Amino acid sequence: MPTPNKAAAVAELTDQFRDSNAAVLTEYRGLTVAQLKTLRRSLGENAQYAVVKNTLTKIAANQAGITALDEHFAGPTAVAFITGDPVESAKSLRDFAKENPNLIIKAGVLDGKALTADEIKKLADLESREVLLSKLAGAFKGKQSQAASLFQALPSKFVRTAEALRVKLAEQGGAE
Repeated sequence: MPTPNKAAAVAELTDQFRDSNAAVLTEYRGLTVAQLKTLRRSLGENAQYAVVKNTLTKIAANQAGITALDEHFAGPTAVAFITGDPVESAKSLRDFAKENPNLIIKAGVLDGKALTADEIKKLADLESREVLLSKLAGAFKGKQSQAASLFQALPSKFVRTAEALRVKLAEQGGAE
């Protein structure tokens, strides 16, 4: 029979899984408290990094409808619950793991889809949402400029042709 504390912990973890855009499971064996504090700071306000009990977290993930992570709940596990931009948080985790090889990215979930450690690293290689939106806006603006030039070209060419025709007719009329 679960104790009230464990039931409350499972309920809190379940809410965190449901409220976050993504979650990344990591193994933190060998990291110091100071290194974990640095990691939490590097994740910023977009993510919450929590050291968790595997059995309670597995129950909470299942209650939130996430079953793909079950096999990864072994060893010392911590979860980064990401509420902001998943790319930014994945970059923070990847960069921290490069500097601190004791941090191992196990797996994750993004909008209900399970991710492997390699997929999380690929996610970290993406540009941020803002940069991608800027590029998209620039591409749209470029296409609109091309379309505007095309639409202006036809009347402009017509006016030049009509003017050339008028000049030619005036020259022929003056020569006769």
